[in-house]
Amino acid sequence: MPNKIKRSGDGLALQVTKPARAAGLVEETDDETTSLADVRVFAFDGLLLVVDIDRITDENIVELTTSAARDTVSIHRVTDASLQIAGNGYQVQLPGAADAGFHVGDRAPCTSVPNLLVIAAEGSERVAADIATIR
Repeated sequence: MPNKIKRSGDGLALQVTKPARAAGLVEETDDETTSLADVRVFAFDGLLLVVDIDRITDENIVELTTSAARDTVSIHRVTDASLQIAGNGYQVQLPGAADAGFHVGDRAPCTSVPNLLVIAAEGSERVAADIATIR
């Protein structure tokens, strides 16, 4: 079951422990976190892309975000964000989530592909799947 968007600090966040591990956004040894990726969040209507800016080339970022912008006919905000240790795992801050139509308590399915998380609102699952395929 997808996690719910929550309030964290001055904005919104999502618990992404398993997806972050699957996407390679965190490195761990012996249950200890050794590295957290530097991420940037791209916000579109009903869609958020959380990109590892050190491991995805600029060309690939352009391809992914252009496709998302065309499919959603939108782009709201592009902001560096943080992946943080939270509870027994990890959460990602989601600047621009409110602009993209996400609210506290919304279930937010998260698809993991190498160095990328694709977070989709209800009704945006096809676009999220297309973005994951492109990556």
